Amino acid sequence: MSKKQKKNLLRIIIAAVIFAAGLFVPEGERFSVIWFVRLGVFLAAYFTVGWDILWRAVRNIAHGQVFDENFLMTIASVGAMVIGEYSEGVAVMIFYQVGELFQSVAVGKSRKNIADMIDINPEYANVERDGTVSEVEPGEVETGEIIVIKPGEKIPLDGEVIFGASGLNTSALTGESALREVTVGDEVISGCLNTNGLLKIRVSRPYSDSTVAKILELVENSSESKAKTENFITRFARVYTPIVVIGAVLLAVIPSIITGNWSEWVYRALTFLVVSCPCALVISVPLSYFGGIGGASRRGIMIKGANYLEALYNAKTFVFDKTGTLTKGSFTVSKIVPEGVSEEELLTCCAAAESFSNHPIACSIVSAAGENIPKAENAEEIAGYGVTAEVNGRKISAGNVRLMDKIGAEYAEIVSTGTVVHTAIDGKYAGHIVISDEIKEGAADTLASLKKSGAKTVMLTGDRKVTAQAVAGAVGIDECIAELLPDGKVAKVEELYAAKPAKSTLVYVGDGMNDAPSLARADVGIAMGGLGSDAAIEAADIVLMNDNISNISVTVKIARKTHRIVMENIVFALGVKVAVLALTAFGFGNMWAAVFADVGVSVIAIINAMRAMKN
Repeated sequence: MSKKQKKNLLRIIIAAVIFAAGLFVPEGERFSVIWFVRLGVFLAAYFTVGWDILWRAVRNIAHGQVFDENFLMTIASVGAMVIGEYSEGVAVMIFYQVGELFQSVAVGKSRKNIADMIDINPEYANVERDGTVSEVEPGEVETGEIIVIKPGEKIPLDGEVIFGASGLNTSALTGESALREVTVGDEVISGCLNTNGLLKIRVSRPYSDSTVAKILELVENSSESKAKTENFITRFARVYTPIVVIGAVLLAVIPSIITGNWSEWVYRALTFLVVSCPCALVISVPLSYFGGIGGASRRGIMIKGANYLEALYNAKTFVFDKTGTLTKGSFTVSKIVPEGVSEEELLTCCAAAESFSNHPIACSIVSAAGENIPKAENAEEIAGYGVTAEVNGRKISAGNVRLMDKIGAEYAEIVSTGTVVHTAIDGKYAGHIVISDEIKEGAADTLASLKKSGAKTVMLTGDRKVTAQAVAGAVGIDECIAELLPDGKVAKVEELYAAKPAKSTLVYVGDGMNDAPSLARADVGIAMGGLGSDAAIEAADIVLMNDNISNISVTVKIARKTHRIVMENIVFALGVKVAVLALTAFGFGNMWAAVFADVGVSVIAIINAMRAMKN
C-alpha cells in the first residue's frame, strides 16, 4: 500500500478500537454523565474516521455538487447520531472508509501494469558533444547527435547503433522477456533497457516524436475514452442519486405525519439513503475496464480506451491485411527468371529502380542484389503499380502486371504462390523475380478461434489472386479479395462495414504501415505494431507491440471477459440494492443491512472487477 493508504488504514483501526470501546459503555439516561461519556467516545471514533468525508461533503455542496456519495454518507451518519443511533452512525462511516480503502488498493493494483509502462520514460540522456559526455534531458537532444547508453540504463531516444553491441530488454514495451540483440547498424527505439554492453547511438528523431513519447501519450489518454456502459453509469448516478434523496425525504415525512412516529421513519429514511449510494456501480464498472486495459498492457497489448474494449466485445467481422499481418513480411528472393538479359542484369536493374522504395518487397530485392547497385535517377513510385527510374540511360519499370499493361510491355502469365515483380527495360519485358513470404505462426489458430466464436473473417490484399488464395487457404480465411489498389481496399472495407450484422462492429487488422485509412474507418483498428511502428501507434485503436498475431484472440477474450464482469456487477449491485431498499421501506431492514448493501456490495463488486486484470 502507498503511504496515504497506510495512514487511512491506521485511522480506520484507531476509530474501530474507539468504536469497540464505546460499545461497552452503558447507554445511561439522556444528558447523564455516562450518556455524555458514551456520546463522546462515539463522536471521537466518528470524527477520527469521517472528518474527510464531512469536509468533502461541505466543500462539494459549496461548489454546487450536492448529490454524491459523500453527501449521502454524511446525511445518513449524522442523522443516525442525531436520533440516538450512535453505534450505527459510526459503523456506517467506518465501513464506508473500509470500502474506500479497498477501492483505492484495487485501483492501485490495476494501475500497476500501466504504471510499468510509464516507467519506460527516460529521465536523462548522456549526449556526446565535443568529446565530452554530459547528462541532459531527452528533449534537449537534437536529431543527429550521439548519445551514450551504459549497461542498466534506458534508451532515451530512437536511433541507430554506431558503436557497441548489447542485449535489449523490451519487456516493458512488448511483454516478452527474451532479449533483443543489437549491434552496429541496427535501429533501436526508446524505452528499451540496455542490459550488458556500452552503446553509442545516433539519434534519428527528437524526443517529442520518439516511440516512448507516443506510447506514453497513448497510455495516459487511455482512461479518457470511456465505454458506453461507463457513460451510462455516470449519467444514471446523476439522476438516480437525487431521486433516492427525494424518496428518502418523502419516506421520512409522509409516514411520520400519518403515524406520528418520527423517530422510526427518519431511521428508515436514513437507512434508505445508505442503501441507495451508487458506489458499487460508480467504482466497479470503470475499474473493470481499467483492469482489462491494464491486464492487456502486461502482454504488450496497448488499448487506447475502454470504448474500444467494449466495441471489440461486439465484433462479428474481422478484416485482415495480408503482408505483415497474416504473413511475416520478411521477404526473400526465391526465383529470378530473365528474358533477353542475364539474371545479374535483371536483378541489378530491378534493384536500382526499387532502391528508392521502402516497401518490404523492394527492400528484399535490394538486399539480394548486394552492394553493386547502379545509381538510379528520376525515380517515381506509382501506388498500386510499382516503380520507374532511369538507370544508366535506360528506363526501368518494376512492378505488377498492371504496370506492364500500362507501359505496353508484353509478358507471359506467371503462376506462382509468391509475389511476382515484373521488370521492363525501355518498355521491353526483361523477366520477373519471385519474392516469397512466410505465414506467421499462430495465424491459423487465431482465425479458427475467431470463427469458432461466430465471427466472419476476410482478407484484403493488393497481391495477386493466386498468392492471396494460397495464404487464405493455409490460414482458413472465409473470404479472400485480392489485387486491390489502396483506395480499393478502403472501398471494400466500406462495403463490409455496410454489410455487417446489426449492432455488431467491424475490426480491421493491419501492419500499420499502409493501412491507416482502413484502420481509421473500422470500428476497431488493430495494428500489428512491432517495435517502433509510428503509423501503428498513431492510426490504430489497439496496438500489438510484440507483433504476435495470437494476441488478437487474446484481446478478444479480454474484451469479452471484461464485459461479462461489468454486467455481473451491474446486475448484482442493482439487485441487492433494490431488495434491501424494499425491505427498509417496509421496516424489515436496519442500518447494518444498509451497510452491507452499500459497502459490502461495493467490496464484492471490486473483487469481481479485479478479475479483469488477470488475463
